[in-house]
Amino acid sequence: MSTRQKFTPRPYQTLIINHILDGKRVAVWAGMGTGKTVATLSALEILQMVEDGPALVIAPLRVATTTWPEEVLKWDHLKGMNVVPIVGTERERIAAVRSPSQVYTTNYEQIVWLVAYWGDKWPYATVVLDESTKVKGFRLRQGGKRAQALGSITHTRIKRLIELTGTPASNGLKDLWGQAWFIDAGTRLGRTFTAFSQRWFRPDRTGYGVEPLAIAQVEIQDKLRDVCLTIEAKDWFDLREPIINNIMVKLPLKARKHYKEMEVEMYTALDTGDEIEAFNAAAKTQKCLQIANGAMYVGDGALAWQEVHTAKLEALESVIEEAAGMPVLVAYNFKSDLARLLKHFPQGKHLDKKPETIKDWNAGKIPVLFAHPASAGHGLNLQDGGNILVFFSVNWNLEEHLQIIERIGPTRQLQSGHDRPVFIHRILARDTVDLLVLQRLETKREVQDILMEAMKHRRKAGQKKMSGRST
Repeated sequence: MSTRQKFTPRPYQTLIINHILDGKRVAVWAGMGTGKTVATLSALEILQMVEDGPALVIAPLRVATTTWPEEVLKWDHLKGMNVVPIVGTERERIAAVRSPSQVYTTNYEQIVWLVAYWGDKWPYATVVLDESTKVKGFRLRQGGKRAQALGSITHTRIKRLIELTGTPASNGLKDLWGQAWFIDAGTRLGRTFTAFSQRWFRPDRTGYGVEPLAIAQVEIQDKLRDVCLTIEAKDWFDLREPIINNIMVKLPLKARKHYKEMEVEMYTALDTGDEIEAFNAAAKTQKCLQIANGAMYVGDGALAWQEVHTAKLEALESVIEEAAGMPVLVAYNFKSDLARLLKHFPQGKHLDKKPETIKDWNAGKIPVLFAHPASAGHGLNLQDGGNILVFFSVNWNLEEHLQIIERIGPTRQLQSGHDRPVFIHRILARDTVDLLVLQRLETKREVQDILMEAMKHRRKAGQKKMSGRST
């Protein structure tokens, strides 16, 4: 039975599709949760009816390997589209480029290799730059090698270019020149970065940097108006409700093996020699949650733990990167989660009981704040610090889940005078107990009922599989 969904584009997604179809080189500025990926794929699907050649999507690694391929599998109208990621070892990349497909994806780190591999035979007439700020540092005679390699073919071999980002100028108007150059080779903002700077910037008071002229923003926006479509969430969403985005990650093979062993046998052994055993259903559920997050407690006392995968850390990295400097509140479950988060994101800080921590967060001085839902209960005001909440891990406690959402939630945002939507990202491991917890949070059903129903389905599936083998 197909799990694909019927796609009925929302008005702003229709705008994105039409914008892409109407121009050969365009930019879409729309944040996470606005559905720009499926809108772009829908436009590509239409274009491939009238244009020859495959499309190439260049994106951060996790987005290239997971987000784009999985998005195609969600929607009924994209069932005829195939997506092949060009990632991995050189041998794997060569095999991928030789596999027939309508859409290929790759990460920015592979651009130099891919351009060199194809040489004069570059086959991708349409290129999508997802998170286009990755090329903002382009310069004609300097800058990063990746942007330089892409720049060498952009206006000679690429016929259609689509830029996607939610934060086009996170570090100021200077970020726009490189992205604009890939669209028009400098027609709108100047052929060189020096010309761009001299026209719209002046030395700042320190003498070491530059600052935009008073007229800069209005004039630059006017120059880019015909090629850039801006979708602001507050214009299309009800600010009284949060915008929820579930981010699915795939467990690596070894972690999946541990998960299945724990789920079925209530026992698994790690490469370190540690043996983990669950003595009852409740303990098994906790162990499965730990594996889904990426680390398992070993030994007695729940003090020592071993990491088994980093899939959720990589997904969180993508969210923080797309936030582009906007503060992000991250909810965790286990102490092992917190330890790994602090190590992976050294710019982050733990929500402790010190008043100055909350004060610094609300003042925008903490880029990433890690909080356990139980420690972010009634009376804690975090709404001034940000409007992005990420559940790195989920647990069964519905009240705690709702309480941490309320800390930065829509009601508090509006009461504090913030005219901005609240984004809630939940990082979930596919085909794990994470999805059962999500069911609990969304339906408010009792934990025991959900677990019993899940076990019933698993048992029936196992019996059907065994029956098939016996015949």
